[in-house]
Amino acid sequence: MKRFGPMFRKEFVQMRRDRLTLGIMVGIPVIQLLLFGFAIQTDVRNIPTVVLDQSRTPESRDVIAAFQNTGNFRIVGQVNGRPELDAALARGVAQAGIVVPEDYPRELARGTTATIQVIVDASDPLSSQAALAAAAGVAQIRNLAILSAAAGHRTLPVEVRVRPRYNPGLRSPNYIVPGLVGVILTITMVLVTSMAIVRERERGTLEQLIVTPITRTELMLGKIAPYVGVGLVQMTTVLLLGRFVFDVPLTGNVPLLYGIALLFVVASLALGLFVSTLVRTQQQAMQASFFFVLPNILLSGFMFPRQAMPVVFQWLGALLPLTHFLQVLRGILLKGVGIAELWPQVGILAVFAAGLIVLAVRRFHKTLD
Repeated sequence: MKRFGPMFRKEFVQMRRDRLTLGIMVGIPVIQLLLFGFAIQTDVRNIPTVVLDQSRTPESRDVIAAFQNTGNFRIVGQVNGRPELDAALARGVAQAGIVVPEDYPRELARGTTATIQVIVDASDPLSSQAALAAAAGVAQIRNLAILSAAAGHRTLPVEVRVRPRYNPGLRSPNYIVPGLVGVILTITMVLVTSMAIVRERERGTLEQLIVTPITRTELMLGKIAPYVGVGLVQMTTVLLLGRFVFDVPLTGNVPLLYGIALLFVVASLALGLFVSTLVRTQQQAMQASFFFVLPNILLSGFMFPRQAMPVVFQWLGALLPLTHFLQVLRGILLKGVGIAELWPQVGILAVFAAGLIVLAVRRFHKTLD
């Protein structure tokens, strides 16, 4: 105990002096608890929905309002035909579509069953299950109201037919496996490059780099270049396992996916380099990387639907490269969409890649202090 006591006090002194590590150990759990405690919700509501109202009558507007009043459907626009509805679902502008046929009021007046179609983007099983349950609830409530008002009505007045699209079987692997591609790339790329500069500093090889004529930009690009190929190999491995082990479809243009993935890999590597310029030791680099990685997993839409989160956390999620890459992955692999639908995500990923490289270069100085 006589030898243990001084060692115990020495470690506390060391911890007090290393303020960055102490701040990370104390601050990160508090920040993440508050952040994710408010952000993560499994009760999916406000599903973006477009409406194709072919009837345009008071009866059709009444039933559309019934869908909106459930709180599960948030009407984001009206479309004029099936092609517009399909395009909205493919681009991700909407996750559900309500189609009210032209003869809806006539069928109600004749006492026969009037049919309403609800098309759901089932690439996200959690959101689609919430939409399915809400649509069935609307039909039940409308039927009870109409039957109580018209005692002679012998058939169900309203039938809501739900059509899941892109993942008809509501299979979880179809949703999880494409997301794992982005998550694995984020974790490995950020962790590896976050220790790049501090590893050179701890090994003493940074001094040799400082005296070379290489510029800061060339140094940063040289640090990330070897790992670009590693990231694409990781992506190939996950896609092959997902296809042949979990039977995940590869519907769209795979070369296009690799081209966009290149932007995401560069952005993730540049983020790791930026983290590397903020810390002094590899331990701090690893802790800081997890601070960046965990929000990517929880706020990007990988595990929990983003529309269920408060608006402020949806905006925070939009600042993460993984959020936009997941839309690309699921759009190409499950929906088969092309560059015409994905150009906003491609532009955002390009901005992320260029911006993070610039930040990392500006933060790095060819000095030891």
